[in-house]
Amino acid sequence: MTMWLAALLLVGADAPAPAPAPAPTMIVIDEADTVREEPPPHGAIGMSTAYRISDSIPAPRSFEFRKRALHVGAAIGVHPIDHDEIYYVLSGTGVVHSDGTEKELKAGMAAWLYRGAKVGIRQTGGEPLVLIIAYPNQAPTP
Repeated sequence: MTMWLAALLLVGADAPAPAPAPAPTMIVIDEADTVREEPPPHGAIGMSTAYRISDSIPAPRSFEFRKRALHVGAAIGVHPIDHDEIYYVLSGTGVVHSDGTEKELKAGMAAWLYRGAKVGIRQTGGEPLVLIIAYPNQAPTP
């Protein structure tokens, strides 16, 4: 290796790495500003109160975070997912479905649903099933 190449490599090694871009300022969202009454997704089975919390975040956003109250008799219909998804129960009872397997859920329980499965959830009992639903968004394509 020539002397000038070795010196160039040493100088480059000492150069500081560029500073990362600062993080965006946080966003605080009041669920009351996101609420609407609508049929649940994937089949419009019954009615629900939707809190589309992550819709308040400018695109692109890395994941979705929603709260949904499935009214008595309502369900998010069985549908395929192309990402992992979590249903966390805040109150009420329900039955979660994943590829033909069903499990009962109640407050304080979470169902971790895997990419590639066909999933859904239905309300059971006498009060609404209130859920937090979270899942990653697809990476934006260049």
